[in-house]
Amino acid sequence: MKTHEEIELSREVEAIQIPSGNLISLPIGTRVMITQALGGTYTVATESGLARISKDNADALGIDLEAEKDKKSAAQQALEGGDLEKAVWEQLKMVFDPEIPVNIVDLGLVYDCSVQEDEGETTVQVKMTLTAPGCGMGPTIAADAQSKILMLEGINHAQVDLVWDPAWNQDMISEEGRMKLGMV
Repeated sequence: MKTHEEIELSREVEAIQIPSGNLISLPIGTRVMITQALGGTYTVATESGLARISKDNADALGIDLEAEKDKKSAAQQALEGGDLEKAVWEQLKMVFDPEIPVNIVDLGLVYDCSVQEDEGETTVQVKMTLTAPGCGMGPTIAADAQSKILMLEGINHAQVDLVWDPAWNQDMISEEGRMKLGMV
């Protein structure tokens, strides 16, 4: 995959405009530059600003996802070890704010994660926040987290709630996140 190199879209794709969170259409032939490829999504720079493209449209960027399928994720390894809660946390580490190259766990955005089993159904409930209350990408990031959790075998339901108390601050960023952001 070529980051920071100009790519011409091979077909029209739906994308999410950053930071508004609005759905937009990028026409075939649009010139983009991948600025971030994390968690199965691609942040691209276009003439009209940043946009987020899902892995479902990776082919339009010339990316072959088949090569990635053989790699076992940390979440899959945790599942095989029987640790469902750890698997959920690993999945949440695959969710990124498209403007920040650190996952939502290491950013300190996930406040609570609980796994509950009731009558053969497994439900995951997550409470998370955002770096800023006015972030238009909030619903998209929360939906991405829910989607990643539901990808795990054995999870029947997932609920991701955005909360604002306590207010997020930079002290909540993990040591790993600080290193990635050059804050150490």
